[in-house]
Amino acid sequence: MLALVVAVVASPLSAAERPRVGLVLSGGGAKGMAHVGVLRVLEEMNIPVDVVVGTSAGSAVGALYASGMPIEDIESRFIEMDWLSSFQDDPGRVYKPVRRKSEEVRLPLTPGIGLRADGLHVGGGIIAGQNLGFILNELTRSAALVEDFDRLAIPFRAVATDLETGEQVVIGQGNLAEAIRASMSIPGVYAPVQRDGRLLVDGGVANNLPVSVARDMGADVIIAVDITDSLVDTEQLREAFSVMGQLTTIMTRRNTDEQLALLGEKDVLIQPDLKGYSSADFYDALTLFELGATGAREHAVELRPLTVPRADWTDYKAQLSSRAYSSTPIARIRIEQGGSLAPEFLRERIQQETGKPLDVEVLEEDLKRIYGLGYYETVSYSLAPSPEGTVLTIEVREKSWGPNYLSFGLSYEDNFDGETRFNIASGLRMTELNDLGAEWQTGVQLGTEPWVRTQWYQPLDYGYQRFLVVGGEYTRETFSLYDGGTDPVAEVDVTFRELDLALGTELGGNAEARLKYTRGYASVDELVGQPVVREDNVHRGGISLQLVHDSLDDSFYPRHGAFAGVRGRMEREELGSDRHFDSVTGMLLGTDSWQGFNLTGLVYGTAVTGGEPGIENAVRLGGFRRLSAYASGQITGDNALLGSVYASQAFGGPLLPWFAGAGFEAGNAWESFDQASWNNSVRSWSLFAGVDTFLGPIQIATAYNNRDDWTAYLNIGFSYTQLFYQ
Repeated sequence: MLALVVAVVASPLSAAERPRVGLVLSGGGAKGMAHVGVLRVLEEMNIPVDVVVGTSAGSAVGALYASGMPIEDIESRFIEMDWLSSFQDDPGRVYKPVRRKSEEVRLPLTPGIGLRADGLHVGGGIIAGQNLGFILNELTRSAALVEDFDRLAIPFRAVATDLETGEQVVIGQGNLAEAIRASMSIPGVYAPVQRDGRLLVDGGVANNLPVSVARDMGADVIIAVDITDSLVDTEQLREAFSVMGQLTTIMTRRNTDEQLALLGEKDVLIQPDLKGYSSADFYDALTLFELGATGAREHAVELRPLTVPRADWTDYKAQLSSRAYSSTPIARIRIEQGGSLAPEFLRERIQQETGKPLDVEVLEEDLKRIYGLGYYETVSYSLAPSPEGTVLTIEVREKSWGPNYLSFGLSYEDNFDGETRFNIASGLRMTELNDLGAEWQTGVQLGTEPWVRTQWYQPLDYGYQRFLVVGGEYTRETFSLYDGGTDPVAEVDVTFRELDLALGTELGGNAEARLKYTRGYASVDELVGQPVVREDNVHRGGISLQLVHDSLDDSFYPRHGAFAGVRGRMEREELGSDRHFDSVTGMLLGTDSWQGFNLTGLVYGTAVTGGEPGIENAVRLGGFRRLSAYASGQITGDNALLGSVYASQAFGGPLLPWFAGAGFEAGNAWESFDQASWNNSVRSWSLFAGVDTFLGPIQIATAYNNRDDWTAYLNIGFSYTQLFYQ
């Protein structure tokens, strides 16, 4: 008799008999990938879901499932995802204009600090969420045209928190990617999302396990998956981070327990055993999938009554797969922006044409380049249906701490033999000075090589294809002159004071041409040693034409990309110069990586093609990665050639990457290239190791040359491109 009762209870329910099932997925950061394992088991057991509600990480997993994405695809997306990029805003150096890249040589650090008349300002979070927005747009692309979440394959709700009131906000319409972004906006980490006049943050603050929301949607039976952290005991609360984590857990645990009290006898609570895993373990996807699946299988007896017959399950799956939303050709492009820039400023940068299907890859490339300008906190897009077709909306959110931004730089080089170079720099960039996007930038560097520059950058069209730069610059360099060996015979101080006017044009996203006239003078002073040069003020006046291509992915430790630069220069008496000479400078660098192994090759050269340039124009080699086994400035001449190759292997994880490798450099400087030959070149072999940091790589190195000399270095902030821009 008992066996008969069990058999009846366990038999699948028909579509007409079965209750309305609500799936509730809690927040929990990376542990949210356990939800995917639970979904896999529900499908294995032929259990259909009628409504999905999620908070934070649960909203991300729930939205993908509700939009009809197969479990296999969700798993593969999470396994392949670049999780580290979701915690960064910068889409990559390759998307910045060449002028921004050249500024990074001295001012690479932009920590998100703005300066206005009322003081310093910072953003609403450490991360604005720019890259996260792109990731969510891509994941929810199939549902981009759905504005009512009841029209998804499975009705869906995301839960966020109103930052002003602390109340829960249930999101059931609008842009699906934005809804997820709001639900998982961790306070203080991600900037809040502005939506309908509210600032929204992570839903875990108000309701981390939204059982009540699923009830309101008509769910008869709740399957609740709770991955909320448990409180830790006193013994584990000895450090600041553990105390902060406990406070956060108290908040989410309290509202979770309130929701758990709403569960009834027919409801199923799944709490996977995730002990030992934290909300930051994004690279343990496979394990978390299985732990979630194991947690669900432990409740198989409770879940069994929700199973439906095979025919009903087939119909249910067909319903999910049929909800594919494809975009019609773009009928209209709408720009939403604030600030002083003209609407054409953005429209000129969007290649998407009306009347044609949406090209997502090209659009995202355009948006990344817009973000790379440095004006916006977020740059996003959305699609909406309309009677005339699909409307593409480009929405930019200006930086709340702008429009004037501070940047910083630091460089250090010590060869442990009395040669130490240390510089610290700061810059202020004032932007949006007119509707074309003019900028005024001033930078100051203090240390071994003092430098001051101020310039006005004026675009001549909305697309930045043509521009004008007016600037003034002061630099001072001190270097030693050698007798052709290892002993310095004099120390020379050269000071430059110059004004310049340049006309330029962008050539695609990674190239630029610039014609510049420079007028000023150089002061040459002997500080110590033998009198080898005439101390005097030398008037300078000349024209230069420069062409640069820069697609390197990093200024200081590039793994991919190339740099190519060529600059022709002429100084004449009629242009205001005391000198009469012509010169050409060129540099070519390429780098690539395979499974952590990096290979970089560089060729640099300067040639005087006519006239006498003077000591103030001399090329100075020597120092770290400029013939490393020689002191800085030890190799000086009017003409120079340098070739080098470096190989390194990366170690460590994404949070603390370090590397080690070897390099070979060969070259020299001559009064004339007629003297150049392999026999009178100097060579340097080096071994190095370093840690990649926000300051750039901190590297230690030892180098040996073909004159049996050894040297060692500690270097911070070395950039290959500084050789071309010096």
